[in-house]
Amino acid sequence: MAESDSPTPPRLLPDAIHQAVKPGTALLRLETTRSREGVLDGAWWPRSRDIAEELPALITALTEHLGPITRVGLDATAWRGIPTRLVIDDRVVHLDSFPVGDDTVLITRGGNDHFSLLVVPPGTTADAARTAMARAVHADNITQAAQILIATTGD
Repeated sequence: MAESDSPTPPRLLPDAIHQAVKPGTALLRLETTRSREGVLDGAWWPRSRDIAEELPALITALTEHLGPITRVGLDATAWRGIPTRLVIDDRVVHLDSFPVGDDTVLITRGGNDHFSLLVVPPGTTADAARTAMARAVHADNITQAAQILIATTGD
């Protein structure tokens, strides 16, 4: 295969993204290994259930490190007023909602590259949120999002 035919390696979030951010912004951790063998690729701790308010910061952070985000799949029962699309940083991001109740958000980069993020409920204590997020991003995690939240936050 010629060099120009080789696929572009995925860009993953650097470990520095694990630092805490100020209240009112997205708090995000994303697995930084290339294997992506765990059940979840990362975790997100929104401050509210208002998707139009919370999603732009998440998409901006992900786009900076992963490239353009084209689609977001959400649990319809967990969010208020989910539109079919949002314009974020001058790009249209399509939103799909399903009544799955699985405590995750599915992020699509490009046409078919998916990242599954645990959603830590707003109002979770900082210690419980950090514990849940750390479990979600562990490279060999085989625990589903709902079980992580039950074990770490009691939700």
